Amino acid sequence: MTPEPSTSGRADGAEAANADACPIVEAIEEIGSEWRLIVLHDLQDGEKRFNELKRSTEASSRTLSRVLDDLQDADLVQRRVEDEPIATYYSVTEKGAALCPVLEDLERWADEWIDVE
Repeated sequence: MTPEPSTSGRADGAEAANADACPIVEAIEEIGSEWRLIVLHDLQDGEKRFNELKRSTEASSRTLSRVLDDLQDADLVQRRVEDEPIATYYSVTEKGAALCPVLEDLERWADEWIDVE
């Protein structure tokens, strides 16, 4: 009778693979919602006012406000308030700007490999 193959090697390999993928999964969770990606992509070109973002992303005020709060909490976007005239501006932080080349690479990959109908 031959011994059963050990599954511990597979489990250890799966754990190692999960550990290797963990930073990727964490990154996707931080930036992962569709709206977050849309707003980050839109802010790559520079600072915008709330209403400019609302028009360009076609997000509702509630959705945009929630997404901007999430992006600020993740330190990907910063908010600047002007008193005269009263206006709120949003722009990417250094951390957010470092993500822009990744988004551009992902866009190039999607253009080549994903069929959009």
